Amino acid sequence: MRPTALGTPAERAEGRQKITGTARYAADHAPEGGAHARAVPATIVSGRVSAIDTEAARALPGVIDILTPYDAPRLGPSDDPTLQVLQDTAVPHRGWYVALVIARSPEAARAAAAAVRVTYETAHHDVVLRADHPDLYTPETVNGGYPAHREHGDPEAALTAAPVRVDCSYEVPPLHNHPMEPHAATAVWDAGREHLTVYDSSQGAGLVRSALASLLRLPEERVTVVSEHVGGGFGCKGTPRPHVVLAAMAARHTGLAVTLALPRRQLPATVGHRAPTLHRVRLGARPDGTLTAFAHEVTTHTSRVREFVEQAAVPGRVMYAAADRLTTHRAVALDVPTPSWMRAPGETPGMYALESAMDELADALGIDPVELRIRNEPANEPDSGRPFSSRHLVECLREGAERFGWTHPRAARTDGPHLVGRGVAAATYPYFVTPSTARAHARPDGTYVVEVNATDIGTGARTVLTQVAADALGVPVRSVTVAIGHTGLPQATGAGGSAGTASWGWAVHDACTALLARTERHHGPLPAAGLSASADTAQSAGQKSPYARHAFGAHFAEVQVDTVTGEVRVRRMLGVFAAGRILSPVLARSQFVGGMAMGIGMALTENSTLDPVHGDFVESDLAAYHVPVHADVPDIEAHWIDEHDKHLNPMGSKGIGEIGIVGAAAAIGNAVSNATGRRLRTLPLTPDRVLAALG
Repeated sequence: MRPTALGTPAERAEGRQKITGTARYAADHAPEGGAHARAVPATIVSGRVSAIDTEAARALPGVIDILTPYDAPRLGPSDDPTLQVLQDTAVPHRGWYVALVIARSPEAARAAAAAVRVTYETAHHDVVLRADHPDLYTPETVNGGYPAHREHGDPEAALTAAPVRVDCSYEVPPLHNHPMEPHAATAVWDAGREHLTVYDSSQGAGLVRSALASLLRLPEERVTVVSEHVGGGFGCKGTPRPHVVLAAMAARHTGLAVTLALPRRQLPATVGHRAPTLHRVRLGARPDGTLTAFAHEVTTHTSRVREFVEQAAVPGRVMYAAADRLTTHRAVALDVPTPSWMRAPGETPGMYALESAMDELADALGIDPVELRIRNEPANEPDSGRPFSSRHLVECLREGAERFGWTHPRAARTDGPHLVGRGVAAATYPYFVTPSTARAHARPDGTYVVEVNATDIGTGARTVLTQVAADALGVPVRSVTVAIGHTGLPQATGAGGSAGTASWGWAVHDACTALLARTERHHGPLPAAGLSASADTAQSAGQKSPYARHAFGAHFAEVQVDTVTGEVRVRRMLGVFAAGRILSPVLARSQFVGGMAMGIGMALTENSTLDPVHGDFVESDLAAYHVPVHADVPDIEAHWIDEHDKHLNPMGSKGIGEIGIVGAAAAIGNAVSNATGRRLRTLPLTPDRVLAALG
């Protein structure tokens, strides 16, 4: 019987490197004798640079050069205007880079950047999102390519006629990713070969190579990008960012190896954020809880540099059965940094609003919130009418309720000065897969090497791909080594959309299956060079499925609310998920728990405030932007349903990186409402808001 590597615990493939400090991140590749760069951010919100005085900065020790919009190298085309750095004097938002200092040390670069004097012509600015903004518009599509507006039946008439109605507004503030490793790049220019090598903290080395090749007008084969170890991303490293362009520009300009590591205070204005969203959710139902009408209207902001519209109403097209439905988005372009991906963009804020409204409907009807969701389980995907490849949300809700000890009615109780309550919310995240390529080698010594340009941002991609390869080859995990994070390896998609394992794993599985067939046909010892096989999933993974493919889950939370201080603490959380076949239980549990912990932050502490006068994000470091720490995270349990879905990929897996955060904040908010008898509809649920609600 062949050994199986999938579904069993495995040690992290790179664990020893990380705990011994030998894993090298982007800034660790700075060579002896290289240079360091520091970008100068604009201090106005809107306007233009009228003059830059670099004399004092150039006179400081160690300064090599200073690039400005007046003398920086001209860049080639890009489909992302945020990468066109130092190309003109316009300032579209506060924090936009207006100069770059190149010096012999990080300290010298920082001192010189502070000494650069910039004069501006300022213009009127607007950074405030409001539901009645005169410049609101409905875009054609939102993030992910979804139509911005979808309407079925006559939702307005159905809502008016519904026996029971709720009409609720919710607000999610701007949020920031803040990975442990800030964005950094080390660029090395080889003038003799006209070749650029870049070590970048990125979720996709291939995307960075394509962008740099176009911007620097180089053939792609003359650009090598390495992202071997990445210290977190949560989406903000999913596309190339200005730091890597500046590092490459400086390296080519000076002929030196240049390292540029962004200080954390510059991240909020430079590498994207989860856009603020205003939600209006209207639900119409019969007295038995059956939904008859549903409307989710989202208002959000984008930048004047590039359109990015958070698809927060889209998950409502998946969740519940209702004949008459409206999901729509409006956006306004403001003088703000361009929003971008943050863990489960769209689903995270959208499901907070929808699942909060479902809880309000349950309260209005006097129906158990778990039962209300079960009663509105659709037979097919409501928006498209396609059958689900698998959907075990009801099983997640029921198993979660049993494990959590859920009862209804949810009687709030007191514990000294604390009010204690419980909440529930559902979760969903789409299944994505992208064509990728991989190569597998069999060595004469009985070991195997698998190559794929995947990226491990801390999720354990190396480990699970090693398991996929070992399973396909029928060999122990210890016999397989996986090489990733280098554009010299077979091309693959970036890490994002919870699509990594499905996409890379499919290619790895196919390459290893082909290699196994080749070795079985081979007679005698392997040649010194070994045997190899490759795979390209362009045909198989690129086909459109007739099924609606999503992961689902259910969150349960118990909170305590301090009636004296207004502080909310989560006592315990439990999540049950249906995400296809779980390939690596240890890694999966880590992802689920990490997402749920991030949901605690979203619900209780995380908030980025846009100052209307100065136009910047006030909480620009981890002293002000409060992410949960160990003391904030209680006992969190993550479980899953064994789901056998034959309509996915050879491994039968769905993505797990993002569904853990979807719905988590809603479960906590619903628990706070249960505890206090008051509904707070603006996140985060900080003590001042709680005390105001308690009166």
